[in-house]
Order: sequence, then structure tokens, then C-alpha cells
Amino acid sequence: MQLTAQQLKQAVGCTDRTAERWIEPISEACRLYSISTPRRMAAFLAQVGHESAGLAALVEGLNYSLENLTAVCKRAAAGSRWRSLLSRVKELARNSVGLGNAAYANRLGNGDEASGDGYRFRGRGPIQNTGRANYAGMRDTLRAKGVRDVPDFEKQPEMLEQPKWGALAAAAFWDTRNLNPLADAGRFDDITERVNGGQNGAADRRARYAKALKALGA
Repeated sequence: MQLTAQQLKQAVGCTDRTAERWIEPISEACRLYSISTPRRMAAFLAQVGHESAGLAALVEGLNYSLENLTAVCKRAAAGSRWRSLLSRVKELARNSVGLGNAAYANRLGNGDEASGDGYRFRGRGPIQNTGRANYAGMRDTLRAKGVRDVPDFEKQPEMLEQPKWGALAAAAFWDTRNLNPLADAGRFDDITERVNGGQNGAADRRARYAKALKALGA
């Protein structure tokens, strides 16, 4: 189907200006990765809308207040990286660089805290690609698909904030996790599991999905 700017605005929950800026990149990315039916687009745009707050937050926000960071760490699963940071909340509150480096050190292809990789490769783009390995993997995936002039996201991580590369990366992420069949079957919560690794923000994601289905006539 041919997505319009008005449908994108309604499905993602963005402004007119944002919809105009993103309509072509998202349409191109959806065509390339066969996100081509109303049900597929609705599921994709609902997840993108949640992860990026309506295409308004294209870089992971790590500037937590002490109260919010404490709550996040307490909610995290026992033994998880975020739970382990509970003893450091006073140090890491309102410290985006320190928190990013601590939260993502020695995982997702990142080096240790001192390397700065955690903050450098924090979540970016409409689907919040995270970690050095995923930035490099996205570069390689797009190049293997035949996309021309793909930047080296390891050297230029900020390029994932641009509509063209952000949209392509989000669609490629969708494809590598084989989410089109789940969208066809209406298994939206299973999609959330593969996107998020859990059900964080499930209520908002479902609400966005319902709006996207309506906007696209699915």
C-alpha cells in the first residue's frame, strides 16, 4: 500500500512537519523490506511510534532524576545490569554519559566503561538500535541489501538520527527479527517481545497499534 503523510501522522502520533520529513524515508524503507500491507505497517509504525515518542526522540534519553533512576533500577530483574546500578544511583543521576557507559559496558559489542562505548552507542533511530555490535551489524545488513552509500555507523553513530538511515535501520531491524509474519497473524505482543526483549510500555504500544490499524484501514 502507499502510505500518506496524513496516515503516518495518525499512525505514529507525530506532527504534520515531522510526517512530511519522514514520509518518503519510511515509505522507501517499508518497500525495501516488504512492510507492505496495512497490518504490517500498522504494527511497524506502532512500535516505531512508541520507541521514538512519535519520531521526536531519536536518541535514548539517559538524563534520569535520582527518583526516576532509583525506580528504574528497582523494577529491573534481579541480576540484570540495571539492577546492579542501584548502588550507584546518586553518582549516575543527571549524568547521561556516566549512566550510558555504566549501563551498556561490556555488552552488545561495547568496551568497558572507560571506553565510552556505552554512551556513544546508546539507543538511536526510530527503533533505538543500541550497542557497537548492532551499529556495525546494521551497517553491514544495509550494505548486503544493496543500499548505496551506507555510512559506517560505528564511525558516525549520529547518522542513525537522520530520517533516511533511521528509517532504513528500523525496517532492517524489523526484517532481521522476522516480524512480518507476526504482524500478518496479529501477534502484536509477540512483536513487542522481540523488539523490546520484554513487555515494557505494552499498554502504550497496544494503544498506538489500535490507532495505526484505524489510520491504515486495517
